[in-house]
Amino acid sequence: MAILSRISPFALRRSVGAAARGCSLPRARGLLTLAIETSCDDTSVAIVEKKEGYAKIHFHEKVTCDSTAYKGIHPVVALESHQENLAKLVNKALTSLPPAPSSDTPLHKLVTLSNDNEPRRKPDIVCATRGPGMRTNVLVGLDTGKALSVAWQIPFIGVHHMQAHLVTPHLQYFLDQNPENGPEHASSHHDGGVPEQAKPAFPFVSILASGGHTMLVKSTSLTNHEILASTLDIAVGSALDKAARLILPDSVIATSKHSVYAKALEQYAFPNGRADHADYRAPGGRRDEVQAPEPNEWGWSFTTPFANTRDLAFSFSSIEPTVERLIRRKEEAGEGWADGEREALARAAMRTSFEHIASRLIIALEDKPHETPIQSLVISGGVAANQFLKTVLRAFLDVRGFENIELYAPPPYLCTDNAAMIAWAGMAMYEAGWRTDLSVHALRKWSLADDSNAQDGGFWGPGGWIKEEVKE
Repeated sequence: MAILSRISPFALRRSVGAAARGCSLPRARGLLTLAIETSCDDTSVAIVEKKEGYAKIHFHEKVTCDSTAYKGIHPVVALESHQENLAKLVNKALTSLPPAPSSDTPLHKLVTLSNDNEPRRKPDIVCATRGPGMRTNVLVGLDTGKALSVAWQIPFIGVHHMQAHLVTPHLQYFLDQNPENGPEHASSHHDGGVPEQAKPAFPFVSILASGGHTMLVKSTSLTNHEILASTLDIAVGSALDKAARLILPDSVIATSKHSVYAKALEQYAFPNGRADHADYRAPGGRRDEVQAPEPNEWGWSFTTPFANTRDLAFSFSSIEPTVERLIRRKEEAGEGWADGEREALARAAMRTSFEHIASRLIIALEDKPHETPIQSLVISGGVAANQFLKTVLRAFLDVRGFENIELYAPPPYLCTDNAAMIAWAGMAMYEAGWRTDLSVHALRKWSLADDSNAQDGGFWGPGGWIKEEVKE
């Protein structure tokens, strides 16, 4: 007999270890979920199924709001985009629900659409981002998810957005096991393939890099995470976006399809993709890293943040002012751009940012004691789609004595905000025995750390978790 009970944050922390390793619930077969992501400016809906040994995405679409007129994400425009598009995406997704497994399937496990007489399988759970994110935007998806949970009478899981990014490589691994999936699902592994045990297995270290977050995280289980480093000011994605607005020619800005220009900056700096940075060489040691850079052929250089310290923290607030100062100096001198100089400035802004991330990663691997050797590095979040970031990280690991660490990065469509990762994280929490109370609120901030001393109480601090236990 299953008993639903509310657990206090303190009791949650006592029981989380056992729950993360697996609970006494029977393992779900063919677990099907509908998931929603609305934490920022992407409205995304997915239907994902996990079967024994592999996963399948039945539906996965997103709409990104058009804020190009504002040269950045406009909160009200993003909110209205969610309100306009979420219901339509959910309605479209329902047509991709798999058909009923048999003619004698109980009615309460079926969904019948008004324009389709074929009974379809009802999702087993509904998942939606609970936070962190733009609170009003999160609220649109969260309330829609809770409403579907009530209408269908199925469990609801409110998902931590950063936890979802962190476990996305697990989703990719299970997608790779499905022979039905095509080459678009091929994971981005540093040697061009997928190792036999590409989970990656816990423990592993993650770099979660996006426009809103930059964190270095050590994970020992689904819910046990330690924040090794985080940004003291702005996120790397935001820094590169601000730099891109200054560096990119007006013609590139005008033709950009998105208001976030960091991706356009990469394409501008490296028009031939990986071939343009295949010759990158990381500093051979800490001494080389802290050495003041020599001015380039145009007489300028960038200084890597925290170059002279081993502090485990990130800072990207100097990137935009450095770019701005160089541009202003040229304007005041009445100088135009030399051939290739603007592209070099784009590369320098990215190189400085990514070498700063790589430097803190190496320091963490060297200075932090690890009971179990770290064998895997996950990079996820929107900035993880940047191929130059992967090149820099791989080069640093190889030259600093960590060549044994495997690097895992989801394909671009799973790096940026998406509902498929929300589905996967929600299913993992469900299989570990957790549910979300329907009274929960949307969260603007929500720590990922399993730390009761965190300002918000850590991962379990906001409450609203329900633990399902099975009594014999």
